[in-house]
Amino acid sequence: MANAKKVSFDELLTENAELVKKTAVGDTVKGIVTSVKKHEILIDLGMQGTGLVSRKEASFARNLNIGDEVTASVVDAEMPDGTVLLSLRKAVKDKGWDEIQAKFDNAEIVEIQPFDANRGGLLVEYEGIRGFLPVSQLSAEHYPRVGSADKDEILQRLNSLVGKTIRVRILDANKKENKLIFSEKEAIKDGLAARFAELKVGDVVKGVVTGVVDFGVFVNVDGIEGLIHISEISWERVNNPADYVKVGETVEAKIIAIDKERLSLSMKQLVEDPWLSEVEGLKKGSKVEGTVTRITPFGAFVQISPAVEALVHVSELGEGSDVDPEKVFTLNERKNFKVLDIDKEGRKISLSIAR
Repeated sequence: MANAKKVSFDELLTENAELVKKTAVGDTVKGIVTSVKKHEILIDLGMQGTGLVSRKEASFARNLNIGDEVTASVVDAEMPDGTVLLSLRKAVKDKGWDEIQAKFDNAEIVEIQPFDANRGGLLVEYEGIRGFLPVSQLSAEHYPRVGSADKDEILQRLNSLVGKTIRVRILDANKKENKLIFSEKEAIKDGLAARFAELKVGDVVKGVVTGVVDFGVFVNVDGIEGLIHISEISWERVNNPADYVKVGETVEAKIIAIDKERLSLSMKQLVEDPWLSEVEGLKKGSKVEGTVTRITPFGAFVQISPAVEALVHVSELGEGSDVDPEKVFTLNERKNFKVLDIDKEGRKISLSIAR
């Protein structure tokens, strides 16, 4: 040791010039996180000094821990206190993508809180990365089932989910394309499969109305979407489903069909069909009085009781095939008719004009 060569400070600087060279704005540097506070993060840059991540970027570093190695960009090479001002956006995004890819590969369920909404879905920031939860990937509980023209209501329903915690799976993660898509449906599908297995046609279930549209009513049955078609709402003719149920209302219905994603339900099948009791006293050849409710090219429909509508076919109006029902009948007029046939299985009654 006595013969060890003495090295001057100038020689050390010369030999390590690459390590101690000054940083410049835009440079990429690596360092070790030494302190993580609410308003600042300090990073040891070795011989290049100490890096500082400012308060405005603190949110981008919320997933960093002391001892983590990070890559950052130089924003200011020399602050008044001697530190180097850094941007961690790239570092945090890289780390975020790593976390996201791992969760995507493992099909993990994660929790998100949307920060905004548009008519296409919910905007999300997860692990420092912006993502999207499309409307089509929402569960039956959250899907905004409304009429196609009710765009403002769709947005209103989606806005009600902003800030709420939603359990999802990552549907697509592509760092190169900066694409991150979430799915609530995928997060609940395992549980739904088990619930589907417990259900069978004929079961009576309760659910919450999630949407009322022209063709029927959507119902959330313990996370499973059900549809009550307009023809299954009531035994009487239904012109507007909204006259029978409202969104948020709890209804009881019978399962009439089950497919992989949805239940077909019926409200009317929970009550006795009034048609059967009202036709009980009718017989072929008997005379009835009724009101003309619809006139079509092939005949006229006649209401002969509250639940029973019958048809007078055009062939019963006279000789030949060119008889015009509109010249024979007047809408809402009451006339006497004769019962030609009663088909209870098909729920059909044929009439002719009484003579």
